[in-house]
Parts: sequence; structure tokens; C-alpha cells
Amino acid sequence: MRLSVIGCGYLGAVHSASMAELGHEVVGVDVDPGKVQALSAGQAPFFEPGLPEILQSAGATGRLSFTTSMGAAAGARVHFIAVGTPQARGSNSADLTFVDAAVDALIPHLQPGDLVVGKSTVPVGTAARLAAKIKDSGSGALLAWNPEFLREGFAVKDTITPDRLVFGLPADPEDAAHARALLEEVYATALAAGTPCVVADYQTAELVKVAANAFLATKISFINAMAEIAEVADADVTKLADAIGYDARIGRRFLNAGIGFGGGCLPKDIRAFSARAEELGRGESVAFLKEIDAINLRRRQRMVDLVVDALGGQVFQKKVTVLGLAFKPDSDDVRDSPALDVAVQLNGRGAHVIATDPEAIPNSIRLQPQLGFATDTADALHGADCVVLVTEWQEYRDLDPVALKEQVRTPLIIDGRNVLDPEAWRAAGWTYLGMGRP
Repeated sequence: MRLSVIGCGYLGAVHSASMAELGHEVVGVDVDPGKVQALSAGQAPFFEPGLPEILQSAGATGRLSFTTSMGAAAGARVHFIAVGTPQARGSNSADLTFVDAAVDALIPHLQPGDLVVGKSTVPVGTAARLAAKIKDSGSGALLAWNPEFLREGFAVKDTITPDRLVFGLPADPEDAAHARALLEEVYATALAAGTPCVVADYQTAELVKVAANAFLATKISFINAMAEIAEVADADVTKLADAIGYDARIGRRFLNAGIGFGGGCLPKDIRAFSARAEELGRGESVAFLKEIDAINLRRRQRMVDLVVDALGGQVFQKKVTVLGLAFKPDSDDVRDSPALDVAVQLNGRGAHVIATDPEAIPNSIRLQPQLGFATDTADALHGADCVVLVTEWQEYRDLDPVALKEQVRTPLIIDGRNVLDPEAWRAAGWTYLGMGRP
């Protein structure tokens, strides 16, 4: 099929390349000339494992192209809307400016029978409004909603071999059948492999994504709330998580206490969900999400407090090495990153912060140029009064505490992700502190 993807940021770039890798003819459209130039050259404008390889392999086939011209979308049978929905300034609501602009710009190029497919995360009710706009345009095109479930670091895999598909279809049976047939053709490879597919209405498809994010945020913040209790009770939240994780109704995944979640999706999505629920008159139904957000933000402050306490009550002119800047490993994304936030707070208290990360230093410099940075881990660690692990990159998990002790001034490490072995570090002569661990 010939497809267009409107918006070539994180979601759109991955989706464009993955669809072309699956055999479709894809044109990606974006307003940023620099981004288009990089993608056209087979270069990913952000770090995502596997993306450069499929950009180059799909580009070599001639099936993948990128442009700033919306007119290039004409002739495609399916058009994916993959633009961002950031948090609105001065509000918790989602900013739909880019979604509306993308649809408005696409409408003149639509033909009868075309399918516009929303992938952006939007407040419930958005799809119905956009469907009416497309219908009123007289283009003869239809709208479907197909939420994304990408995990940064695994986005290519999640697109090519998704764990589920959700199709939000029009209410009219004929329109729904046409939209479903086109989507099944787009995702023929995944469906043939037995990928579960949930067919629903617009509203349910929109709610699936925000509900999934809300549940995940709740699970993460629950174990962090338990960490707060464990700290004052002198208990071990890691063993607690292991024990309750054996319960099949609960499960162990995402029960890892630490400094909390971040990134460009989870925080703003749960805030937008709360804001939309209030608009619908049901704010009390998700009122708990405000506490989830508060717990999450408290963990960052708790990490800063641990560093201050461990250094005798003040960090002024103490060298603090911060291991990690991205909000999660295998990513260079520093949007609402707990790791970067901790580094900034320590710097604000007068610490001599040297931060390092395998991929996220350039993005961090653009946002927080006042910090000190080191591209080499050994350079960052040299002479440190305290080492703070805040992003669980594998290379930090694999650090040798014996060898590392010779590089620092004071063998003090604070594990903000509870991924190190306390016994091994203490046996090597380190003072080890974790989050919610005795």
C-alpha cells in the first residue's frame, strides 16, 4: 500500500520506517526541514536502537521518502497522524494544535475512500470531532483511531511486531468495514502472526492508551509509596516487591522502586487524562492520578535529600557524579527526566555536578547548559565525593565496585534505581544507599 505519515518526530519517524520495512510505500511529512533532511539521509534525529538500520534498509529500496510538502501525501490510501500532543502551557490539558493543523493541512489532498488514521495520544472525544471535520470537508475520506503503544528503546520492535492492535472505527457499518479492511491490509504481517486485535469505537480506542498509561503510572507510584513507608520502617522495598510480585494478579514487572517515571508521554498523559475527566464532569473518577503524580515527583526530591544527608547536611562545592541523564536507558530523551531533574537540583544547591550519559548529553546541554558534563564515565567519576546512579544503563549496572573505588575521593554511592547489589558494593568498601532499602 501507499501510506503517508504526518509528523516525523519520535512516533512518526519510527512508524514511517517500520511500515516501509514491512513492504509498504511510505512518505513521511514534517514541517522541520532539518529533520526531513536527516531522515532522508538515513540518519535518525534521536537515539532509538534499530531505527538507523531500518531507515537505511527501507530507504535503499526506494519505498521510503520524507518531505516538507503535504502535497506528497496525495495518492496514499492511508494517512497516519503522528504529531505530538504536548501539555498545554499553563494547563494540564493536552495541546491539540498540531493534531488540528495536520488534519487541516491534509484535507485538501484527500480523495474518496482514503482513510485518515490517528495515532497521537488525544483526549477522548477528539476523534469524533476530527471525523466530523473530515466529513464536512466533502473529501469522501474516513477516520479511524489506532493508538500507539511504543516503548522507547524498543519502538521498532513494538511497531513491527506489536503485542496488540486497537482499531477505533466509525459508527456506520459500511464505513467501519471499509476502514477495518484498510487497517487489516496495513497490518497484514502482524495479524498473520497472530497479534491480538481489539476492534472498538473511537472513544474506547482513545481511552485504551490513556488508561494503559494511567495503570502503569499507578503501579510504579504504588511501589514508590511503599518505598516511602519502607524507609521509615527500616524495611526493604525490593524484597517486598519480589514477594508481592509472585502473586499472578499483581506481577513483578514495573514494581521497581526508585526516583520515578518521566519522559515525554507518561507524565503529561496522566495529567491530560485528569483534565479531560474533569471536563466530562467525572474528575473524581481519576482523582487518584493527582496523588500518583505527586508521589512520582516526591521521589526526585527524596533522592536529593539522600545525597545531602549522606554528605553531612550540605553539598556545597562537593563533587557529585550523576550517572544518567535520559529518563530511561536506551534513549536520549530528557523530557521530564527524573535523572536530569536530580542533577539540576543538586547543582542548584551548590554541588559541583558532573553528569554523564551514553546518549543524552547533547540534549541535556541544550536544556541545562549550566551543568558540568563528561562523555567518559571514568572522567566523570574521578575524585567524586558521591556517585548517584539515576538512569539504569547496563554499563552502569555492570560497574566494578572494586576498581571504581580507586577513582573516587569518597566511596559513597546512592542507587536511585535499586539495580546494584548492595552486598557487593559494601564488601568492596563502599557506603551504599538505595531507595526504600535499609
